Amino acid sequence: MASPSRPRSAGNGTVTTLSDDDLSSNAQRERRKRILDATLALASKGGYDAVQMRAVADKAEVAVGTLYRYFPSKVHLLVSALAREFERIEGKRKVPPGDTPQERMHLILGQITKAMQRDPLLTEAMTRAFMFADASAAAEVDRVGKVMDKLFGRAMSDGEPTERELAIARVISDVWLSNLVAWLTRRSSATDVTARLELTVDLLLGNESL
Repeated sequence: MASPSRPRSAGNGTVTTLSDDDLSSNAQRERRKRILDATLALASKGGYDAVQMRAVADKAEVAVGTLYRYFPSKVHLLVSALAREFERIEGKRKVPPGDTPQERMHLILGQITKAMQRDPLLTEAMTRAFMFADASAAAEVDRVGKVMDKLFGRAMSDGEPTERELAIARVISDVWLSNLVAWLTRRSSATDVTARLELTVDLLLGNESL
């Protein structure tokens, strides 16, 4: 049976996990998928604290040592799971309906935010891991950021987003994440989050009524 190499160190404290592109066989890719599926299932039922490496290994039907070769920590697991969820959305999404970038951005932000709010324990687990990831998970955090920028950038553009659109997308991503954290920690209501996101989009994309 082929065995994946150990997670790679970039020499600066960063440890990169094994993505699908790094895996040479269908069996390895399927094993990685099972691990991430198990992570999401545990987090959805019990939040961040329920994601323990042995529990993930048992649910995914892999040895603990094998799990660590794919993902060196639960933070790497959860941030990688978050990246995969956004990649799924980005991969199947066409340009959302709407006559203007503002309308399209309002729609996609609303859809993603409501989806996150429907599964608060899973959202708390992935967001907590993302917010508190240290330098060792920099590659995974960067991957999440890039796919979010691309997802939001494409909502603004008729084709490939420009550098300016990607920069705006990055600001919207930051505001979205901070408001998601505020909702998770009960400092803001779902209505508050929606209002702030709508205002952010209108300010950045030029609502003339403001």
